[in-house]
Amino acid sequence: MDHKIRVGIIRCDGHALWYGALMAEHDPLCLQRPVEYRRGEMSHSWQGGGVHRFFYGSYGDPTEMTVPFVGGFEIVKVWDPEPHVAEQTKRVFLDVPKVCETPEECSDDVDLVLIANCNLDGQDHLELALPGLEKGVPTFIDKPLAYTVAECRKLLEAAGTSGAPLFSASILRFEPTVARFRDRISEVGAVNFASISGRGEAPAGMVHWISTVQHLFGAGIRTVQVMKNPKQTAVWLDYDNNPNAPEHGTMIHAHTGVRRFPSAVGASILGSRDDIHILVPGGYVYGEGAGEVLKKVQRMLQTRESPAELADMIEAIAVMEAIRKAENASGPVQVEGIPVAV
Repeated sequence: MDHKIRVGIIRCDGHALWYGALMAEHDPLCLQRPVEYRRGEMSHSWQGGGVHRFFYGSYGDPTEMTVPFVGGFEIVKVWDPEPHVAEQTKRVFLDVPKVCETPEECSDDVDLVLIANCNLDGQDHLELALPGLEKGVPTFIDKPLAYTVAECRKLLEAAGTSGAPLFSASILRFEPTVARFRDRISEVGAVNFASISGRGEAPAGMVHWISTVQHLFGAGIRTVQVMKNPKQTAVWLDYDNNPNAPEHGTMIHAHTGVRRFPSAVGASILGSRDDIHILVPGGYVYGEGAGEVLKKVQRMLQTRESPAELADMIEAIAVMEAIRKAENASGPVQVEGIPVAV
């Protein structure tokens, strides 16, 4: 494009600021403390500097960005259900964005709509995304794409009708630290089993752990089983016709405690010859993964085509639907409803 990509952000939560800080010029010190810090009185962790500490890790200079800045974007519109949060977001981005009164306004006269979702389950994504998609505006929907595969289909239909490219991804699907671990899999010989340690079973977290599995072994998850007790939720995933996948499946441990790196994920791969393990230290490295996602978004706008990896997110939604069914089932549940073509 011959100008910066003009972005309208819908919902100014932690992920809006996480992506936004890599997209557009901003005030690092305002990002560090956009409001007077009062514990328990802020809507989002970023308002207390929660994003700044991961992106500005220099001990001596709080304005030195320590993750790669992507740039090429300009945030011109923001909306949040809490207007004061949108106003604080505007200040972070040098007072450039217009604070919109409705989410629909964020898709007027922009090149890209970004729907942020830090902690919610995606049930409002169809409502928030349709106005922009129907106008033909390229749209990036933060994870998860939607709550159900049926809603994913409606989003795909709207995008197809208007010709608007669409994308959605977990940072962990593109996180370089996970990619480097994936590249070590040949060390183990035949892949027997894998284990993923996440934090939480809510959709906003579970989609990350599923995306990690996809990043390591690819698509094709077809069977789910859930085992729960008061202290732990374990989700077993198995592939069908994927020679790279663990022969005995992958177990996601959804509750591994809060006293660890923020949003950290661990992985172990057990093989016939060796085992390998990693702890991906959460927010301390996820800035690079977010940058890779934004590069995919930039490419999407150049080609006007939805990235192929959108199919992985739709599979992840189908897997989460199967998990919900499996919670009340006595045995394995099949993953169903994935569109043949994306």
